[in-house]
Parts: sequence; structure tokens; C-alpha cells
Amino acid sequence: LGARRLLEIAERHSPAELAAAYGEIVSRTERRMRDAVRDITDGKYSFEDVMDDDGLGAVDIPIKLEITVEGERIHFDFAGTSPQVRGNINVTLNATQAAVAYSLKAMLDPEIPNNHGVLDVCEISVEKGSLLHCVAPAPVAARAHTSQRIIDVVLGALSPALPEAAVGAANGANTTAVFSGIDPATGQGYLYLETLGGGFGGRNDRDGTDGVQVHITNTSNLPVEVIESEYPLRVESYGLIEDSGGAGEYRGGMGIRRVIGPVGHTCTFNGAGERFSHRPWGVFGGASGGSGRFLHVRDGGGETELESKPAGIELAAGEKVVVETPGAGGYGDPKQRSAEAIEHDRASGKFSDEYVKRNYRGDG
Repeated sequence: LGARRLLEIAERHSPAELAAAYGEIVSRTERRMRDAVRDITDGKYSFEDVMDDDGLGAVDIPIKLEITVEGERIHFDFAGTSPQVRGNINVTLNATQAAVAYSLKAMLDPEIPNNHGVLDVCEISVEKGSLLHCVAPAPVAARAHTSQRIIDVVLGALSPALPEAAVGAANGANTTAVFSGIDPATGQGYLYLETLGGGFGGRNDRDGTDGVQVHITNTSNLPVEVIESEYPLRVESYGLIEDSGGAGEYRGGMGIRRVIGPVGHTCTFNGAGERFSHRPWGVFGGASGGSGRFLHVRDGGGETELESKPAGIELAAGEKVVVETPGAGGYGDPKQRSAEAIEHDRASGKFSDEYVKRNYRGDG
């Protein structure tokens, strides 16, 4: 249908008319973005965060940002960010540009058309050969994790200038679980891959959302029934993680726990997680959300915590992997949370009595 409609437009209008019309759409986007930037108080806004690790030995990998706003000009300077790394979390320049443009659009004018007019407003400085402007042969397969962190850093930097658009850090990851092996019923190889959501940060007027994909991800939840009908796997449990949303006047969203194991055979598990070591932060006094983790549960009941990016983990029949995704940070001082919201937290079963007592006024 879309292709047919586009052809109909092309038949009715000359190439020059179409070029002018599409150019005007981009120009209008740019003008609206520049108007929105002009409303930000001039000044410098800085923030930094880290990637947990690259899976090959580098840890606490810094991403640093200084934003300069002068009138309708906004400059993003990532000086001080880590050089590119051996692991596959490096990002190409165009992906960094996309993450910055997404962040700016989300905070300033979410309803504008998504086109190059947004990027035309952004002046971006990134050192070539760095984590955010890598060069060949830098591996980039898991770059989405880093793109999430770029967004966190931009949102964190602009939060003081745009408090009504700010959010606590979301789960900041594309927590990835991969199971592969030979299906004992068919003798054929299989591979099940899914990225799981987590918490979205608290906002200035509402709690964060539980168990969702955030920002630039484009994958959806795979139902348990589909997994178990398509693959020789069993999902033992699937739910939200108690107490994983960061406390705040508006709490952060909750992470997800999924427990999966092979049925009647041995399979291999690979994973990739972030925000496993460094929890998603809160804003304006909000508390951090819960971190993620992978656990290997043996048939006898013993369990081992895996690294954040495990590879080649053999799972025998009866063994399981627990995938826990990060929650999200809260917004505002927890002492300002309403009594009604606190009671709802208590009654929902999502938060323990101990969590409520610890975070909200010491009452029980």
C-alpha cells in the first residue's frame, strides 16, 4: 500500500515539486528543533557513565560528554570517552549520531517528523578510534548496548536544564539470551535468541514502566507458549523482579526474570548483559534501580552467577539459566512519594515490606 501511494504521488507531481516538498519537511523539522534548543538555558552541561565491560577484559569503560548550548546552537563533545575496545560493544559514528538525535528529539519535541532535520541541529565531536567512533576492524555486533548508554549520558547531561523531560536511567541494555543445540525430537539444529526488556525510568509526573524495551530497541516480548512450541526448551518462570525499581517520588520500572532450560538434551547458552555492575541511576534524589545478572542453576539445586557476557555455557537436561534484567532509576526524593502510591506499592506485591520501610519515610 505504501509503495502504491508513493507511486501515485510521483505520477501527480514533478521531481522538482517532490524534492521541494520533502526538503520543506526536513527544513520544518530543523526549524522546530532550533526553536526548542533556543529555549534551553545557555551553558555547559556534563555527564559521564560507564559500560560494565566488553566481555574480553576491559571493565568500567567510560563515556564522557559535555554539551554546550548557545542560542540555537547545541554541541555534543565526547572528549575523554574510552578508545575502542577488543569486545564487540564498539559503535560507529552514524550510530552515535542516531543516539544523540533520538535523545534530543525525545527531550525537546517528540512529535516532530523523524528525519535529517534533527541531526542538522546537532554538532557532534567524537574522537576517531574511540568507543563511539570506531574504525575497522573494531567489532560492533553488540553496539546496541553502547547506544543505550549514549542515550543515558545525553539524558543525564540535559536533566538539570530540562527537568520536566528528564527520566531516571532506564535498564540501559539489550539483555540478550541465546540458547542453541540439537532438537532431540527432530535431529535438527536450533537457535533461540531474544533480547529482554527491563525497567523504564521514573518521570516528573508518573512512575516508570515495568518490563519493557526502552529507547532505540525494536524487539518485542516472545510469549512462553511460542518458545516452548518452537524449541526444545522449558520456561520455568517469567515475571517481574521484586524491589528492582528505584525508589523515588515516582519510582523506576522493574526488571524481568525469566528461567529457561533444555528439555531432554544438552544445549549451549551465550548471553550479553549491561547494567549488571553499575545500576541504573535515579535523578533529582531518586534511587538507583536493580542490576541484572545471569545464573546457572544445576540439576541438584546449586547455582553459579555467570559473567555479564558469558559464552559457551553447557546446560544439561534439568539445568537452567536465570536471566534477570535491570530495573530503572527513580525520579525525585522518595520522601515526597504520596501515601496512596506507597500503599499501592505495598499492596501490589511488587515491593517487599522491607523495601517500603527502607525507602519511604521509615514507616511500615
